[in-house]
Amino acid sequence: MWLWNLLLSIIIMTHVIAQPCIDIKDKACVDVCPVDCIHGSDDDSQLYINPDDCIDCTLCVDACPVDAIFSDDDLPEEWAEFKEVNEKFFA
Repeated sequence: MWLWNLLLSIIIMTHVIAQPCIDIKDKACVDVCPVDCIHGSDDDSQLYINPDDCIDCTLCVDACPVDAIFSDDDLPEEWAEFKEVNEKFFA
């Protein structure tokens, strides 16, 4: 378990999709992403950004109609848990 926690702690999130995406999943961000790093199935409650593939172009931030995408450093405190939610999706 300690190794799992260590691996989670070294995943570097570039951008995080937060609460406003829940049950919305507009997918405008998917359409503009040049590296196809935004994922989520119809069964998922939100979309997720793969930190290994994201190139920090920020096109998704501007495209999101519900303002749900933030850089890791700019993620509002009230949605801080979404960093871990996004990390676990790709773990």
